[in-house]
Amino acid sequence: MSQSPVPEHVLVDPPAGSLRGVVEDGLAVFRAVPYAEPPVGDLRWRAARPHPGWSGVRDATADGPSSPQMYREEGDPVLGGHGSPPFDEDCLTLDIWTPAADAARRPVLVWIHGGGFVSGSGSLPCYSGATFARDGDLVVVSVNYRIGPLGYLYLGPYGDAPEEGGNHWLTDQLAALRWVKENIASFGGDPDMITVAGQSGGAVSTAALVGHPRASGLIRRVVLQSPPLGLEFPEPEAYLERTAAYLEMCGAKDVHGLRALPWQDLIAAGAGLFAHTMRWGYWPTPFLPVIDGITLRHHPAESLLRAEAAGIDVVVGWTREEANFGFALDEGYAAATREEVTDRIARTFGAPSAPGVYAAYERTRPGSRPADVLMDLITDELFRIPAVRLAEAMAEAGRPVRAYQFDLPTPAHEGRLGAAHCLELPFVFDNFDQWAHAPFLAGLAPAVRDGLAHTMHRAWIAFVRTGDPNHPDMPAWPPYDTGTRTTMRFDSVVTALGDLAGDSRLLFGPVQPSV
Repeated sequence: MSQSPVPEHVLVDPPAGSLRGVVEDGLAVFRAVPYAEPPVGDLRWRAARPHPGWSGVRDATADGPSSPQMYREEGDPVLGGHGSPPFDEDCLTLDIWTPAADAARRPVLVWIHGGGFVSGSGSLPCYSGATFARDGDLVVVSVNYRIGPLGYLYLGPYGDAPEEGGNHWLTDQLAALRWVKENIASFGGDPDMITVAGQSGGAVSTAALVGHPRASGLIRRVVLQSPPLGLEFPEPEAYLERTAAYLEMCGAKDVHGLRALPWQDLIAAGAGLFAHTMRWGYWPTPFLPVIDGITLRHHPAESLLRAEAAGIDVVVGWTREEANFGFALDEGYAAATREEVTDRIARTFGAPSAPGVYAAYERTRPGSRPADVLMDLITDELFRIPAVRLAEAMAEAGRPVRAYQFDLPTPAHEGRLGAAHCLELPFVFDNFDQWAHAPFLAGLAPAVRDGLAHTMHRAWIAFVRTGDPNHPDMPAWPPYDTGTRTTMRFDSVVTALGDLAGDSRLLFGPVQPSV
């Protein structure tokens, strides 16, 4: 009877404490490494605190729990799921992949997962850092942080620590970055060469970290994949209406009542807040960052334009049909009428301009249904236009920035998804074997899929290593400027095009139209 091979272990002794990891396919991997004190009991809805440490050698060979979140065992028709048990509030941990725990001082990539501020985990197999570590000779760190009500609920006067503000998710990520800075050299990483990358909500996090006073000197480069910078993040007074609604759903009066509840009840009440905050024609966001003036002083879109962010290299991009992710498979939206969509457009452009804006979207997508116009509008409002404006402003200020658009459509669901939100992720990580659960990849031609993944994956590696994403297997990708507006188009044929988002850019104009 054959026996399974005994796993090879590896020991490191960083300042935080000794750790035992495991060798996986030639990489040293350390899982569930705590970077902050567990936010349980009286520390629920408190800022992250340094971990007290441990004695002896801590086992780091298995993933720990993810942040509590809603979960459907059957998955969903797009991603197939974005987080699975076990869940627990004791979740403030890191996973680390390194070619060797030596003194090589490799560039470091810190990954912050997205998930609409309510789902995801840094330890999901699809976010494994193995491909980046192996192909790029990088040290990769993936972060777990508080999400949903535990990370994004602003309590204000209902809480007991107003001086700490309300963005507990951000205090987690700042603590994680500080841990990486202080400990990553023991894993073969260079603490002075840290790139932070994130997608969707994780890209909002990445932007918020740039220029933050507590992140000074911690970040060298950033990658912003599909940041929904068009979201309006409320100030405290505006947020408190949803806070009061959430408390009522929980049957609690303040933070003390909330702390008496198991996290399962808190997550269940979050589902009710979805319904409470839902608006037709808008991306659902029951929990949001709050501009509290303490942990977050301005919209993350402004971070890269501030003096504190000078010298940070930036890649920013979006997918061509971001909003199809949330709306294309919804039969209710499929039945939308021209009148309904025109009314929705009027909320952004004003009633007199709405018919002309509708017609402009029709011209760019011949044969489009009202639902297609709506999805293109949402894509522009939340993702494409804010990203273009960020690139424009950075270029005007002489800041280094490169822009891209991911255009490859998926054949899944009869092609209705197009190049939807999240579709670029398996291409960037180049790890399709870890995405077998994801229905949105069905039907992609392997040769096209693998060729594009090679190009994108290597571009991200080159950027992390040098600040320049160019490599021999792709066309030249110059910085964005306001003359050529060169944007890299990732599709079955990769091409650098001038003013790729020009139709949308001109439609919205240089300044967001007033409602």
